[in-house]
Amino acid sequence: MRKSGILMHLASLPSEYGVGTMGAAARKFADFLSDAGQQYWQLLPICPTSYGDSPYQSFSTFAGNPYFIDLDLLASEGLLDKKEYVSVNWGDDVSRIDYGRLYEQRYPVLKLAAKRFLENESEDFETFCELQAFWLEDYALFMTLKDTHGGCSWWQWEDELKRRDHSAIDKVRETMAEQIAFWKVLQYFFFRQWKSLKQYVNDKGIDFIGDLPIYVSQDSVDVWAHPELFQLDENLMPKEVSGCPPDGFSATGQLWGNPLFDWDKMAEDDYAWWVGRIDYFCHIYDVLRIDHFRGFDSYFAIPYGAETAKDGYWKQGPGMKLFNAVEAKIGKQPIIAEDLGFLTDSVKKLLADSGFPGMKVFELGFDSRDTNGNGYQPHNFIRDCVAYTGTHDNETLAGWYRELKKEDKKFALRYMGRKKLSINEAVWEIIRLAQSSVADTCIIPIQDYLCLGNEARINHPSTLGGNWIWRLHKDEISKKLVKKIRRMTELYCRIPEKTEMTLKAEDAEDLGEEKK
Repeated sequence: MRKSGILMHLASLPSEYGVGTMGAAARKFADFLSDAGQQYWQLLPICPTSYGDSPYQSFSTFAGNPYFIDLDLLASEGLLDKKEYVSVNWGDDVSRIDYGRLYEQRYPVLKLAAKRFLENESEDFETFCELQAFWLEDYALFMTLKDTHGGCSWWQWEDELKRRDHSAIDKVRETMAEQIAFWKVLQYFFFRQWKSLKQYVNDKGIDFIGDLPIYVSQDSVDVWAHPELFQLDENLMPKEVSGCPPDGFSATGQLWGNPLFDWDKMAEDDYAWWVGRIDYFCHIYDVLRIDHFRGFDSYFAIPYGAETAKDGYWKQGPGMKLFNAVEAKIGKQPIIAEDLGFLTDSVKKLLADSGFPGMKVFELGFDSRDTNGNGYQPHNFIRDCVAYTGTHDNETLAGWYRELKKEDKKFALRYMGRKKLSINEAVWEIIRLAQSSVADTCIIPIQDYLCLGNEARINHPSTLGGNWIWRLHKDEISKKLVKKIRRMTELYCRIPEKTEMTLKAEDAEDLGEEKK
C-alpha cells in the first residue's frame, strides 16, 4: 500500500514555553496530518539531549526528553499553577529554541510538579518503575550523580563512582533517594504523556516513525552502566570513536566521537542489549528507522583524540548475525534502514538480506559530489524503499536549490523537463517527483512543504552551535497548504481510500500545473 508522511521534530512544534511538547500543538499537528491525508509522522529521537543539544547525543538511549513534558497538561492535573510558568522568559525568539534558557528554567518548574506528585504517589507510578527498572534505575542514579557533580562527565567522578563500586552506589541510593525519585517521576510524566499522544495520533490513522541512532553518547548512562559492551581502555576511555571518512562533502570527514561497540563481546549473549533496545523502541513507535545502517556491515573507527576523521579506517561489524538474533527473539519488525553514505556491495547485500526498506533522498541524486547519486534519482527508485526530498542532515529543498552548482541545477531542470523554475516552483516539482515515484512510502520534511530556506535547516553535520533550534511558527500551516498537500497525496494514490484520481482544473492550478 502506498503511503506518505511528514518529518517534523517534536522540539520544533510551536508553544509558549520555549520548545515543542506533547501537548495541544502536537495534537494540532496530528490533526493537520490527518486533514492532509498523511499516514506517517516521522520524528527525530525523543531522548534527552546532552551537550550540543543533539538528539543523537543523549544521556540515555531509553529515556524521554523532559523538555517535551507539557506544562499545561501538568497544570490540568493540579500539579502546577499556571502562574508558576507562564511568566517565565522561555526565550526571546519564538522561531528558535534557547537550550541554555530551557536548562536553567525548565527543571525548577518540573521539580514543583514532581514534589506535588510524590506527596500522593500513585500505584501506577510504582508499576511504571517496576516495568522500566531495567533502564530507569541506572538512569535516575546517573542523572542524580551528574547533578551533584555540577554536570561533569561520569569519567570525571570519583573512581568508586566511575567504576560503580557496589558500596558507593548503595550509599548514593540511600542518601540521595529524593533526588533519584525526581528523575524517575520525570520519566513517568514523559511516558504517560507520550502514551496519550500516541493514542491520539494512532486514532487519527497515523503511525509514528521513530529514529534510533546506531551509537550512544560517551557521556551516557548506557556506557557508564555497561562499559564492557564498548571498546574502552583500562581507564574506561574510548580506544577509538565513530565517524565517517572524507568525501565530496567534507575533506576531513565527520568526527562524531561516540564510543564504538565491542561487537565480539555483544555476540557472547547473542546481542541481548541490542535485541532489548530494538524491542523497546518497536513498542514506543509504530515503525523504527535505524540510523547509519551501513555501520552494522562495517564501521569507521577513528583514533580517540584525533582532531579529524582523516586517520580513521573501516572495521567489520556484526552484519546479519545481529538482525538474525533480533528476529529470532522478537520476530520480524517494521524497520527502515538509513542506508545512506558510502555503499559497498556488502552493505547492499546486508540491506537485501535484512529485508528492510532503504532510503532514497532526492537531493543526493542531483549533487555531483555524491558518488552514489544515480541511485537517488527517482527513475532508479524501487517499490520497497522510502523516498525523501531531504533529511534532518540536509539543506532544505529551497536552500539546496538556491545554492546548487550551475551544472547540477542545469541537470536537475532537464530531469524535471523545465528550462527555468523559481525556487518555490522547483520545490513543489521535486515534491511531486517524490510523491509520484514507485516508492511505497514518501516522507517530506515540513520545511519543504513550507518552501523554507536554510534558515529552517535542522542540522549541519559535524558542527557545533546553531543546530536543532528551528521552530515552526504558530499558524504557519495554512488551510490552503493542507488542501494542496492532500490533493497531491490523493493524486498519487497515497491515501488508503483513494486508488484513482482524475486531475481537475482546480487541482492542477493548486499543484502548479497550467490549466488545460
